[in-house]
Amino acid sequence: MNKNVAVIILAAGLGTRMKSEKAKVLHKIQGRPMVLYVVEAARKVAGDNVVVVVGHQAETVRRIVTETAPLMFAYQENQLGTGHAVLCALPHIPDNCDPVVILCGDVPLIESATIQRLVEDHLASERDISVLAVELEDPYGYGRILLDENRRFCGIVEEADATGRQKQVKLINSGIYCVGKDLLMSALSDIGCDNAQGELYLTDIIAVGYRKKRTMGVFIDADSRQVLGVNTLQDLETVDAIMENRRRIIP
Repeated sequence: MNKNVAVIILAAGLGTRMKSEKAKVLHKIQGRPMVLYVVEAARKVAGDNVVVVVGHQAETVRRIVTETAPLMFAYQENQLGTGHAVLCALPHIPDNCDPVVILCGDVPLIESATIQRLVEDHLASERDISVLAVELEDPYGYGRILLDENRRFCGIVEEADATGRQKQVKLINSGIYCVGKDLLMSALSDIGCDNAQGELYLTDIIAVGYRKKRTMGVFIDADSRQVLGVNTLQDLETVDAIMENRRRIIP
């Protein structure tokens, strides 16, 4: 556990493709709301320095999480994108915490050891921004990691905004970041919503960091299953089966 690390968990979405009125992060994996797995992994790294961003069914999510741990919460009233969600959380980050790790409440297979390795790599490399990335044979639907002509990390492009050539990139963004707090605050104030969804993408902080010549890098993890997101009922079944198998191996 690192007392100087803070974690933001994005858990405000409804998840319309789940075909349910229930907030996405409350759908269950092995009998538990999926967000609790993310909370558990986050607390092993950052203790109680964890901020959960809530929105849809905010009070229910807050109650279920609080039964597990006395964490902090930020309310995202309007769903204006991942960048906006992080902006809602930043005022709750303790002053002594830096860097900030950002996790997704609908990615329940992420393990604390992977988060810890990301943080250690970020600090050892003295980066301003680090992104956890994995390679997928079929990267459809994921944001692609972009490199410039010198093989430097320069941006992330979402599926909806990617060119044909960019869609062939197999190195994808997991949605998990480790970012210096000051840069996170300044970069989020610089990004706009000029994209297909009209939202504030957290991914756009990479372009801001590149433009400002900040130190950025990608931490590549081989286990792509850990970053599987739950967006549909089929995804839920897939992740549930992986979690069941993991529990058999490690009771």
